[in-house]
Amino acid sequence: MKKSRISRIRWMLIGGSMLILLLMIIPRGQSVRELEISQVLEMAEAGQLDTIEVTGDKLAVTTVDGNQFKSRKEPSVSILELLQSRGVTVGPGTVEVEIKQDGGGFLPAVLSFLPLILIGALVFYMMRRSQGGISQALNIGKSRARAIGENKPSVTFDDVAGADEAKQELVEIVEFLNNPTKFTRLGAKIPRGVLLTGPPGTGKTLISRAVAGEAGVPFFSTSGSEFVEMFVGVGASRVRDLFNKAKENAPALIFIDEIDAVGRHRGAGIGGGNDEREQTLNQILVEMDGFDERTNVIVIAATNRPDILDPALVRPGRFDRHVTLDSPDVRGREAILRVHLGGMPVVDGLDLGTVARETPGFSGADLANLVNEAAILAARADKHEIEFDDFEEAIDRVIAGPARRSRKTSEREREVVAYHEAGHALVAATLPQADPVHKVTIVSRGASGGHTRLLPTEDRGLWTKGQFEAMLAVMMGGQAAEQEVFGDVTTGASNDLQNATNLARRMVTEYGMSEELGPQSFSSGQSETFLGRELGSARRYSDAIAAKIDAEVGKLLTTARATAGRIISENCERLAGVARKLVSDETIQGADLQKMLQLPSEDAPVAA
Repeated sequence: MKKSRISRIRWMLIGGSMLILLLMIIPRGQSVRELEISQVLEMAEAGQLDTIEVTGDKLAVTTVDGNQFKSRKEPSVSILELLQSRGVTVGPGTVEVEIKQDGGGFLPAVLSFLPLILIGALVFYMMRRSQGGISQALNIGKSRARAIGENKPSVTFDDVAGADEAKQELVEIVEFLNNPTKFTRLGAKIPRGVLLTGPPGTGKTLISRAVAGEAGVPFFSTSGSEFVEMFVGVGASRVRDLFNKAKENAPALIFIDEIDAVGRHRGAGIGGGNDEREQTLNQILVEMDGFDERTNVIVIAATNRPDILDPALVRPGRFDRHVTLDSPDVRGREAILRVHLGGMPVVDGLDLGTVARETPGFSGADLANLVNEAAILAARADKHEIEFDDFEEAIDRVIAGPARRSRKTSEREREVVAYHEAGHALVAATLPQADPVHKVTIVSRGASGGHTRLLPTEDRGLWTKGQFEAMLAVMMGGQAAEQEVFGDVTTGASNDLQNATNLARRMVTEYGMSEELGPQSFSSGQSETFLGRELGSARRYSDAIAAKIDAEVGKLLTTARATAGRIISENCERLAGVARKLVSDETIQGADLQKMLQLPSEDAPVAA
């Protein structure tokens, strides 16, 4: 709105200037010849003049023939005196003199004042701009927090799913704000701050807004990066202004998103920290310590990097409570899907439980994106309801990218990819500690020529060594199938090998799953953030131990490769059947895939 008003003023000034130029350039009326005053007097003596109109010092002369001229006299001399000095009689029949008052007219007056008006408007515009700059300079220390009023509880706890424990912790915050005497009468103190931690997309900001919506109190939302500017002292000034506003509107909530922007460990990094950032952090600490016990203001902060926060910020008395929001389990994912599908047209009997099982590790934001992708796919197909197939395609798009059906591949390459993916599926179906196979496809997505998707039977917080060894064997199944059928291997297993190597190294260095090295960890678990995770990780073992680690990693990978090769060689017929089906249909999933991969009744499961 402000920019459009400035634009209108500029166009008005430009239009006025152009109008002046046009009025100056375009001639006003017919051009009239100008005569000297002596010539006018000579013509009067000769009886050639009919009338003389006098307007100030200007003369408009009309001859007997009807010709018109103009002239000018001296300001101190009257035209009558000049005519009488030449012996010319003024009156009817000779020369008539008409005296007119010099009024100027409307247009000349406008033209005379228009430049002054335009200059004044330009000066006024420049003064307003300068005053705006001064006001912005004076307001630079004001907080930029967005205040969400108590009449706008757009989000409540009903909109948050999959985080029951976190909701229970924050329900008490709502009770603190609504009924503080319930706790203070027993001597309990209102918590100063709540720190929400967890991976990105787990709902830290959403659940904070839900607290404000449930409590019905003013909610001041800001980000840690909005405090720090290039001017010294601005961050601390904004912190003071924010807390003063919250105290004036108490009970109130302050939400600081990404607090690690100003809450990093002080003194970390090469050459010390940023002084302005540390001043801002110090002011936050002072304000939280300076809260009156009766001040009903609670600070909620969110970060996905709690390990780099300053210890003074997370000690008791500042952020008294730490609430962790992790990726939801299978029941939480199903609940989140139901929340996001609320109000959407969905086909009857949609199996959200299977969708939740197919999305292990998905955060709340990932699931929201998944629902949106499914709705887009259904609309693209001109459907009136979202179906299960739309979710299946949406999961593949989120995990591996959109299908590249326009990619032209040879029959030989399609056959190699089919056997590769069939090898993954066959090894996973044979090993008892591997997850069941849900879908196999050779449709190209992203950089992959196909993929095999497993369907975990449960969410795991703990993994056994046998499960990891089964995962390694499944990863090696694709290359083992290529070697068995074609007698050679391709580059299609590069991503499998990379993932398998990383998993095997973590088994040895972090989980103590090496018989040679024993139950000890070779990972420091700490890194200097200014150097990065890899460069800053300190190696706390000798070169001899490093050689043993490499040997143990190689041993795990070699064993997994041998296990996968044995399973492939013992089940060549099933491998070929799945591969031929993939070449013809491109995708196999569900009951059809389970039937093709089912072991013969006389065969016993192959151990990892």
